[in-house]
Amino acid sequence: MKPRKILVPLDGSGLAETALGEAIELGRGGATLVLVRAAEAARVPMADPTEAQVTVVREAEGYLESVAERVRAAGVTEVETSVWYGSAGEAIIEAARVRSIDLIVMSSHGRSGLGRLVFGSIAETVMRGTTTPILLIRPSGAPTVPVTPAGARPAEVSRV
Repeated sequence: MKPRKILVPLDGSGLAETALGEAIELGRGGATLVLVRAAEAARVPMADPTEAQVTVVREAEGYLESVAERVRAAGVTEVETSVWYGSAGEAIIEAARVRSIDLIVMSSHGRSGLGRLVFGSIAETVMRGTTTPILLIRPSGAPTVPVTPAGARPAEVSRV
């Protein structure tokens, strides 16, 4: 599979940007990179929500344009940016559908257990909400959890 359009969700964090390296490599092969950011204003009582919404969208546009400049400088000629208003998972799913994306390249914290339960997993939301292939990048040094094959018994702990 040689993707023509690659979606890269970004939230302004270094973690999200770890996906850029792989996306740039794929983009140098002639694919268009579509950099996407979800924007959602915090609700403040007695404040004009429209002004807050406009502000977060403008900030997201500025951030994506600065990343697009770095991506172009790294050798990718076709770069587009897109800000979606709403939650991250829904924005990524909808952007992939509307933009006819061939591949989503995104990063993940790799949380499990209580951390995933409390914070949720955008990567998991996206996997459940789209049939678009996903290349999931975990940052180097992220903790891993040993996986026990189905039917196998975990190793016993010896007591001294």
